[in-house]
Amino acid sequence: MVKEKNIAVSLLLMIVTCGIYGIIWFINLTDDVRTISGDNRLSGGKALLFTILTCGIYYYYWSYQMGKSIYNANVKYGKTSEDNSVLYLILTILGLGVVNYCLIQSELNNFSSVSKLEG
Repeated sequence: MVKEKNIAVSLLLMIVTCGIYGIIWFINLTDDVRTISGDNRLSGGKALLFTILTCGIYYYYWSYQMGKSIYNANVKYGKTSEDNSVLYLILTILGLGVVNYCLIQSELNNFSSVSKLEG
């Protein structure tokens, strides 16, 4: 399904590359959420483009939508979960988008470990 990524290494790469790895991580997160949720409307490239074209406004919607998509994927696979979409939106409003990346990656890593056990 999705490949597990080390959150600490991703944060370190983001710092070392002055945020450039953050763009790559953003795209990968979006594509991985698309993979687990089956929502073909999601695309990392499109999300980045829309964020740039709207001067960052789309990023607020993206944060909320990631929470909804992860929740729906958890329900789809019969896992208990909370809908964190509002939390992701609030963190984005507070300027803590990198915390969203970590939380989303943690959820994706849970899906990665489940697929290893099933496979």
